[in-house]
Amino acid sequence: MSDSKRSLSLDLFRGLTICFMIIVNAPGSGSDPYVPLDHAPWFGFTPTDLVFPSFLFAVGNALSFSKGKYEREGDFLRKLFKRTVLIFLLGYLMYWFPFFHRVDGGGWAFNPLGHTRIMGVLQRIALCYGAGALIVHYLSRKASLWLAAFLLLGYWAALYIFGPHGQELTMTHNAGTLFDSWLLGANHLYHDKGGPIAFDPEGVLSTLPAIVNVIAGYQAGVFLREKGKNYEAVAKLLMTGALLVLIALFWGQFFPVAKKLWTSPFVLLTVGIDLVLLGLLIFGIEIKQWRKGIYFFQVFGKNPLAIYLLSELLLTSLQLIWVRPGLDFYTWINQVFFQVLFPGPFGTLVFAICYMLLCWSVGWVLDKKKIYIKI
Repeated sequence: MSDSKRSLSLDLFRGLTICFMIIVNAPGSGSDPYVPLDHAPWFGFTPTDLVFPSFLFAVGNALSFSKGKYEREGDFLRKLFKRTVLIFLLGYLMYWFPFFHRVDGGGWAFNPLGHTRIMGVLQRIALCYGAGALIVHYLSRKASLWLAAFLLLGYWAALYIFGPHGQELTMTHNAGTLFDSWLLGANHLYHDKGGPIAFDPEGVLSTLPAIVNVIAGYQAGVFLREKGKNYEAVAKLLMTGALLVLIALFWGQFFPVAKKLWTSPFVLLTVGIDLVLLGLLIFGIEIKQWRKGIYFFQVFGKNPLAIYLLSELLLTSLQLIWVRPGLDFYTWINQVFFQVLFPGPFGTLVFAICYMLLCWSVGWVLDKKKIYIKI
């Protein structure tokens, strides 16, 4: 299986993930977004909840192709720790950015380190990549699958053994939040919309089951390398994915599906869906040779980290630019344009699509200039 064929499927899978990630992370203001374009409030599942675990799955898939090369070069551990640390630091700096904030009266104040979020999306990607890579490097495929099962079952046990006995899992009453608060402190956790509740959906404890998404992506990549991209491989991906979805739905009767807690059934559900999606992509692109329109998503897949960082930092910058005191550019453009022409949730979607296209245009320029930013 050539690298070019591998890159086509993988770039498209990653590109779809990044494209949808930008859309759901940058909704316009002035109205609530459509329900499928927002995370489930607590328990439950929406298409938006699939985005992050799909990226972790893609990370594992890419690892199945890069691991052998790095091991042959004797450079595996050095590259692993370098990438892990750099991605984590980028995520930390992204949440600290722009290092200052506006205060009443139009002045500026420094964002203190004591109130900077430590965990986050890129931080979880870094930790899951690092841990997942070490697992598949030192353990056999079968042993890594057993460890994945242990992580899922162990996390289930931890939430109920060390959590609030006899009570429903809530944002403030679960073992993950208790552990994160003890280890990191409430000031270093996520506060939704600046509210008083300290809860980090990318906390330390809930990162453990997220490692399984990377392991699953790696296992899928190894399977495809061994079996090739043919009808038999596609059928096995589809059947395995469907089986995992059924197991997740059954397990969800006892341990709820919840992205914000990254519960074990949530892992199985998202891995199952990703296997089905991967199987369908391979069927369409590699077997049936349906290539029309895929370049759009390949642009995202070729520079995923750079485009994701751009989307987050640019959105933060738009919220810093004041059109007038108390009114930032992001809110203003939605008030005077998007919500006027497309009132309600549709306006938030139109803004998100326009913003995604802006980010895509930067990726297109990078691709045309053959600039691919990797760590």
